[in-house]
Amino acid sequence: MTRRRLPTPEERYLWRIAMRDAVPMPGRAEDADPGPDPLDAGGEEPVATRLAPPPTARAHSPAERPGRNALSPLTMGSTANIDRRTSDRFRRGELPIEGRIDLHGMTQTQAHTALAAFVHRAWHERRRCVLIITGKGSFTGGVGVLRQAVPRWLGDPALRPLVVAIQTAQPKDGGDGALYVLIKRRRDRKD
Repeated sequence: MTRRRLPTPEERYLWRIAMRDAVPMPGRAEDADPGPDPLDAGGEEPVATRLAPPPTARAHSPAERPGRNALSPLTMGSTANIDRRTSDRFRRGELPIEGRIDLHGMTQTQAHTALAAFVHRAWHERRRCVLIITGKGSFTGGVGVLRQAVPRWLGDPALRPLVVAIQTAQPKDGGDGALYVLIKRRRDRKD
């Protein structure tokens, strides 16, 4: 009999981020003991946090920064917060793609979790333009579930502060079945 592997602190942390706004189905209780919160002093910190620079030079994600204005809703194709040259290159698919994830074939839960982890990792690794492959949907003419859900997930409070813009990919990169995502620049802040 094989023993089931327990999730690591990093995996539990990413799961909490992805499921932060999820509401349990009727008749199902929330996880009674989710374990220590990786951000609390009592719990073990994720490896990514333990390896982070000291607090004086720590990069705070845009969501963590106090006093920031509420972000405008994320709209497909809107490049209002980008300079014109970058905007034109982004729309034409001329920015180098620094990361890609293929969500095609995943369930919504798997895709949402993978997307959240991918976007956070891209921001931490200072990647600027990434490609998210959602697939085009059914052959019967319907729009794919992931194709509709991914832009909405990118606009959720957990990911919106990390995303500047989203755009349908050029045919060479997947066309309607893929999205270019422009990740916000990471600024290291000294406290």
